[in-house]
Amino acid sequence: MPRPLFCLALLALPTFALAADDHGRRWQPGDHHVHSEWSVDWDSTTTPPTPVRGGDSPYTRSDNARQASKFGLTWMVHTDHGGPGHSAVTRDHAFPALEQARRDVPALIQFNGMEFDVPAAEHASLIIAPSARERDELVEIERRFSRSEPVDGVPRDDGQTMLDALAHMRDLPSPPLMFVNHPSRTATGVGVWGKVDPVELRDWHDRAPRVLVGMEGAPGHQAIRSERGLYRNKAAPTFGGFDQMTTQVGGVWDTLLAEGRRFWITASSDSHVNLRDGGRDYHPGEYSKTYVWARPDADDILDGLRHGRMFAVTGDLIDALELTVRQPGHPTRQATLGETLALPAGATMRIELRVRQPGRPNPHGDRPALAQMELIVGTPGDDGTPVMQTRRWTPDRWRNEGAWRVATWELPVPARGAFVRARGGSTQDTTPLPDVPGEDPWQDLWFYSNPVFIGTAEPNDAAAGR
Repeated sequence: MPRPLFCLALLALPTFALAADDHGRRWQPGDHHVHSEWSVDWDSTTTPPTPVRGGDSPYTRSDNARQASKFGLTWMVHTDHGGPGHSAVTRDHAFPALEQARRDVPALIQFNGMEFDVPAAEHASLIIAPSARERDELVEIERRFSRSEPVDGVPRDDGQTMLDALAHMRDLPSPPLMFVNHPSRTATGVGVWGKVDPVELRDWHDRAPRVLVGMEGAPGHQAIRSERGLYRNKAAPTFGGFDQMTTQVGGVWDTLLAEGRRFWITASSDSHVNLRDGGRDYHPGEYSKTYVWARPDADDILDGLRHGRMFAVTGDLIDALELTVRQPGHPTRQATLGETLALPAGATMRIELRVRQPGRPNPHGDRPALAQMELIVGTPGDDGTPVMQTRRWTPDRWRNEGAWRVATWELPVPARGAFVRARGGSTQDTTPLPDVPGEDPWQDLWFYSNPVFIGTAEPNDAAAGR
């Protein structure tokens, strides 16, 4: 039987945001997965191994910040990966480089972080909340829990270490955030999981639901056409540049949402070496963006990431999105991304999706046309598999309001509650197709929203705004 989390979640979350909460907020585009010269290589001829600067990326943190600003980002996370003794590199080199980048590019909000080597799994973006302890908190997490930094030569590649790490982060005064990176990159088929599987996602989220809050919907490394996203197993590719856990309607992500989990998706560059410099990546913001509804300050951006006020997009297909669920005739009963709305089962809910197309070309010099939009509604099923409904709009069906494309859908509230999410693309494909070698990523662009949750309520509770 499905877990009855839709109703329970209403006790802990607001039913809709107050207008005052949104004061000064706008869409803030960013990237949470960017490597620099402090993603070092290692000289294993010495004991312990010696870090080799620039081993995995030639760029300084200031270089990356300048590129992020050039491509329109307002925030970025520096996420160099670890290794034996890398916590000392973080302390002595990477963090001073972050401070220099903040001085060099002050208009860009820059977070301290790393690509955490997840014990018994693969990688995750770790984002540290800004504070006087942001350097020491990251160093301690890396030193104590990173898979690649063994203690006394003993590896820490076990599931309990990851759970211990999450418990430690959960209990910090300002908890960090974590997004699982490229979750299906080691899968061997569609639904045949590798180093990351749904059981682990549930265990991690259960241990620290305000820390481990989501995964990359669109992984980085999108510039390499032979194996988009570095998903090398041809039986388990990306789909329209997005991970199979995200793209499959009724799949892993939808199942987690149907369980009532607040579990979000993002898009990132995973920038190491740019295509123009002989690499396989785009610069931060050049191809992939995660838009967060927030004020232009670090704390509110983290709050938006933590609570799902965001959407993911590639190729600048859109630059603004509004997904609202409301009860017709009751203007105060509405909710948007990441929020929960209580409505009586069987009542009519009206879903409205509005997306805006940019007024200028993307970094590839294109102004891609939006070919379709889709609304996706899921509800818990008897066997734990979500029951899904979808509706698709093409240009002849949606409403145009200047640069905005608008779609609406009315349907009854399911008895067990629901979640609503949206996506759209630049192709006519009714669902994203498996990516094949040689495909041009600029011709296969998508956006995905995070969900709105609909909880069931007694009619009197809904009438009272509860």
